Amino acid sequence: MLPERDVAAIKSYCEQRNDPKTSDQLRVEAHVEPTTVTIVERQAPWTPDIGPEWTTVNVARLRYTATKREWTLQCADSNGRWSRYEYTNPGARVDVLLNEIDRDPTGIFWG
Repeated sequence: MLPERDVAAIKSYCEQRNDPKTSDQLRVEAHVEPTTVTIVERQAPWTPDIGPEWTTVNVARLRYTATKREWTLQCADSNGRWSRYEYTNPGARVDVLLNEIDRDPTGIFWG
């Protein structure tokens, strides 16, 4: 089970990245699963030709290991495969990983 406080912090991080002026076109969301929280960017359809579905782009994944009580930051490659983000060590503090995502020194999360 994921720590509720950490999940709340991740959701809050996503909400803070959203601009109310553009939320009908672009949103950052947290998708919660049993051992991971995936941060995604959702974009509204920009042309009727592609249909009414929003596009989802993976930003980052935070994986929780309950036995170690630690979070690992992951990034997706161009094929959507997840791997450990090598510039930050796993740790108990999710805020450290959220800061790294926000800082994005390699451009892998936000482009």
